Amino acid sequence: MASALLLLSFPCPVRPAPLRRCWELLQQLQQSWNGLASPQWAPALAVQGPPILTELEHDTSGNKEESSFLDGIFWMAAPKNRRTIEVNRCRRRNPRKLIAIKNNIDICPECGHMKQKHVLCGYCYEKVRKETTKIRQQIWAQEGGPFKAPTVETVVLYTGEKPSEQDQGKRIVERNKKRPSWFTQN
Repeated sequence: MASALLLLSFPCPVRPAPLRRCWELLQQLQQSWNGLASPQWAPALAVQGPPILTELEHDTSGNKEESSFLDGIFWMAAPKNRRTIEVNRCRRRNPRKLIAIKNNIDICPECGHMKQKHVLCGYCYEKVRKETTKIRQQIWAQEGGPFKAPTVETVVLYTGEKPSEQDQGKRIVERNKKRPSWFTQN
């Protein structure tokens, strides 16, 4: 993003104090052109841009005029008055910002933990996830990796279960433990 130097000419020869340093820099610039055709300078208002004339900033002419605190800042919006505690608290505790009370809490029929209605119980889901991970590890050990698995449906049989007629031609994984009550049969 390139910035520009905007010069606004004033016809009157009076130079206000904030513009005096800018006027001196412009005169030094005009003198440094060494006889080349240059336009006539008039008092101007300069808008601050990047430091173009860095060699003129380190001038040793003895002019030690202090710059204003407004030279290097951008004006930003600021509040005119302080907000009261009451206004702040009303804004923070607005009913739209508060957490809504949940009325759809129910007890899980399997484990007895609290859960939302029509949502799977987190405790039961964790148990199913762990059992599924163990089944996947057993399949991995039987077949030697995930890329060697057959493209048929998998049936999990626990202790005391036998394959049915519908399970013919399917991959059978046998688990040496009793089927958990929460782990449904296929």
